[in-house]
Order: sequence, then structure tokens, then C-alpha cells
Amino acid sequence: MAVKSAKNPQRPTAPPQRPLIGITTDFQTPKGAAAFTRANAGYVDSVLAAGGLPILLPPLKKDNYPELDTYLKMISGIVFTGGADLDPRKYGQQLTSAVQLMAPRREDCERLLFQKVAERKLPVLGIGMGMQLINVFHGGTLYAHLPTENPKAMPHSDPSGYPHRHMVIVEEDTFLEEIYGSGEQRVNSTHHQAVNQIGRKLRVCAKAHDGVIEAIETTDPSWFCVGLQWHPECDTASALDQQIFECFVQASVRAASTGSKPMLMAA
Repeated sequence: MAVKSAKNPQRPTAPPQRPLIGITTDFQTPKGAAAFTRANAGYVDSVLAAGGLPILLPPLKKDNYPELDTYLKMISGIVFTGGADLDPRKYGQQLTSAVQLMAPRREDCERLLFQKVAERKLPVLGIGMGMQLINVFHGGTLYAHLPTENPKAMPHSDPSGYPHRHMVIVEEDTFLEEIYGSGEQRVNSTHHQAVNQIGRKLRVCAKAHDGVIEAIETTDPSWFCVGLQWHPECDTASALDQQIFECFVQASVRAASTGSKPMLMAA
């Protein structure tokens, strides 16, 4: 005898779609060993927890720069990660012994990558050096070394390497206020450089009590481009910090829905 099917069988719920999120990687050349690229796992974990699917973007050789466009056709947003220092000579300042230069291969590739990202207005989250890259791209400058160039600044890192925290004040009427709320927030801090003169079409959205700029964002309402001097991907981050990744991924979803970016089904 045939078994009757249920009148209202439950249909399986489709898993949410994940936007593809690019994450820039560092380039290391240890003595006596092969060069390699890497990214802190915190970036990967934070993007996944926020609903995105991370893709690591290696710093390409100049001969392979045309392939950057291939990556940009795939991704819906990009995280410019932290790292060593940008070369100050490339934005009109002097090189000093306090500057800890990143590998030229990474810097050259990421400068071009950011230019292409800005042209497309892909959602951007810049963290640490990634925030500084946003500012320099827009014509801003940096303090090469806070202890010497801004001696009134409070400590923004612990020389011993232990976790360091301080308060920042989130500016009113900024996108960051919508994420973190107004007033003070406690953040981790591991930097010796900082934004000095802010670039064009950018605004300050958080400062430390000593006046050091801790977060910036674009004034373009059609582009999600936020830079943080602290590290929301680290274990020392606060619970609120995950919200910046969630808002960034949501902006990437919206960007994908208005274009032809691929969206993958979550596992």
C-alpha cells in the first residue's frame, strides 16, 4: 500500500550565502630560508564568524599585476591587514631608523591594489597599517614614530610585547558611532606610527585621549571604507569589535547584490 505524503512537508532551509572577502597577506624573506606569505588566523576567523568566506590575497610580482583584476572580479570586499611600515619616501617624508619597512614587494602590490579597489568602491576594512595605507592613498601623512614625533602622546604599545590597551573616544555623527556607539571604548594598541594629517575625503571617527587618531572613514556615503588603528581580529579585542566585521561583511553582501560578484553557499 502506498504511503501518503504529508500535506505540508517542510522544505529544507537553504544555507546563507557568503560573500567572498579578500584578505591581504604579509611577505617575509627570512635569511637562509624560502620567502613566504602569511596572514594572522584572526582575520580569517573574524570574517567567517561575520558570514563571509575569506580568500587570502598574496602580494604578486609586478609581472603578475594584471591578475589583481581577476581577484577583484571574484571578491565583494577586502581587508587590508596590519604589518610593518610603509616607506615614508613614497609619500614625501624622510626615512628614519625608527621606521620598520615592510617588504617592497608587498607595499608596491598593495598600493596598486588599493587604487583599483578605490576605483571600484569595493567595501574596505583597513586595520593597523591598512588604515595608514588608506590615509596615505588619499594624500595624508603619518607620524613615523610617535615617541619622537609626538612626545606628548601616551604609550600606544608595550615594548615588552605584552597586550596593551587604552581608551578611544568615538566621534559623533560617524559611521563608526553607529557600530560602536558614542563615547569611550577600550581598544588594544600595538602601534608606533599613526595618522598625522588626514587625507582628502576622509574624516576622523575616533581619537585617543592624547589626540592621536585611532580610526578614519571615507566621507563618501556610497562607499564602505573604514580604517582602525587597533586590531579587532586579535584575541585581545573586545566583544564589540566583532561588530565591525559584521557591518563590513553586510556591506560586501550589498555590494555583491548590486553587481555580479559570486556568492557561495555556506557549509
